[in-house]
Amino acid sequence: MRKTIKLALVSALEDLTKDNFDKFCHQLLDRREAPRVKRNKVESKSRLEIADVLVSHFTEEGALRVTVALLKAIGCRNEAEELGEELHNCNCACYTVTHPVSKDFVEKHRGQLIQRVSNIALILDELLDKEVIQQETYTRIRALSTSQEKMRELYSGPLQASAACKKIFYDSLLENEKPLVKELSEKD
Repeated sequence: MRKTIKLALVSALEDLTKDNFDKFCHQLLDRREAPRVKRNKVESKSRLEIADVLVSHFTEEGALRVTVALLKAIGCRNEAEELGEELHNCNCACYTVTHPVSKDFVEKHRGQLIQRVSNIALILDELLDKEVIQQETYTRIRALSTSQEKMRELYSGPLQASAACKKIFYDSLLENEKPLVKELSEKD
């Protein structure tokens, strides 16, 4: 049976000593890039729970990248390389690098997305839940009067933070604006 990214993450975390797992958790909390992980999501959690946190915050592909980077940061280069190799060799059923696609899509179709996204409230809710935006930003964007103003505000701030933010936004577009994403993708 092929392993999923989440199972590979759990396996990699289970291979860490207690000290290295603690270092990994501290590094996860100390990340400065968005989306950030809150302390209560990490403290006193098992390796399986941390894998769930990674996937829910960063998507599977993002969780893979973050995990490899954190393993390298704490000096566990062999574990990082093994995880990367295992997944690169297609042992994982869902291993594809989709960040460039989502990043390119979000950037390429900026104008059309600003003009045509209509379910902005649902998208903002998801971005808040996944901590791409904070409550203050959420409230400020929601207060704007048109969908176009809300989308422009998203593009001028939170979507400039990282590829992971764009990936989460893209995933939300796929869920809430599927016909629009399909139409724009077909034009590529």
